[in-house]
Amino acid sequence: MARKHRISQNFLRSPRIALMLVGHSNIRKRDFTLDIGAGSGVFTFALSKKSAQVLAIESDRETFKKLQNNTKNLENVEVLHADFLHFNLSKLPKNYKVCANIPFHLSSPIIQKLITTKNPPKSIYLILQKQFARKLIAGDKNFTSALGVKVFPFFDVKIKKPLHKTDFTPPPAVETVFFEMKRRETSLIPLKEQSEFNNFVEKMFSTPDFYRQNCGLKFRTKKPSELKGEDWLEIWTSQGKSLAIIENNQKI
Repeated sequence: MARKHRISQNFLRSPRIALMLVGHSNIRKRDFTLDIGAGSGVFTFALSKKSAQVLAIESDRETFKKLQNNTKNLENVEVLHADFLHFNLSKLPKNYKVCANIPFHLSSPIIQKLITTKNPPKSIYLILQKQFARKLIAGDKNFTSALGVKVFPFFDVKIKKPLHKTDFTPPPAVETVFFEMKRRETSLIPLKEQSEFNNFVEKMFSTPDFYRQNCGLKFRTKKPSELKGEDWLEIWTSQGKSLAIIENNQKI
């Protein structure tokens, strides 16, 4: 997760803004929190005031040196020079929480990793492009992305707060939001089916013929991106098991 694409990450202008955003989260003094792409530590500092322990991960070597220097007096902060996409989340305590200002161009792989790990966070708070964030809301009036469909059975999501361009340096060219993802106490499909469900969703989005064969008459006039979360659950419960049988037969 090297910081070569600096243009896609806009840093918060001040700790005051970071503290305000953390105040809009459910992060509490007892929590272990993870800051991804921590930069020079603006979010890390805010999290250190609001949680018990903070792990801040930064991949860029020069930026990491600034992070080390800026957090050296924070006793409840550990900093790690690493690529988050290769970090083993099983090392973290159960029910940890994430709060981060991540590079926009890495939003999809970061969220994909967080929702599919065997040790998922209890809550996730991310600064995202507004358009990208809205596509993660499977019940929204806007089109839903394949990633949004994958998120829906396992996390309850919403936009917590719109942000101003003046909150960042440099100011972003796009609208941004503070986005919340809270793990459901009971997932809407069994966890053991998550990988199969994700593969099913990917194929439904990428292969029109496969979508038409498996969506059912009720949804045939709609595109995959137009379906609500509940529609996907209906399709999954009626067609998902057939998918496994079809694919197994093809392998044989």
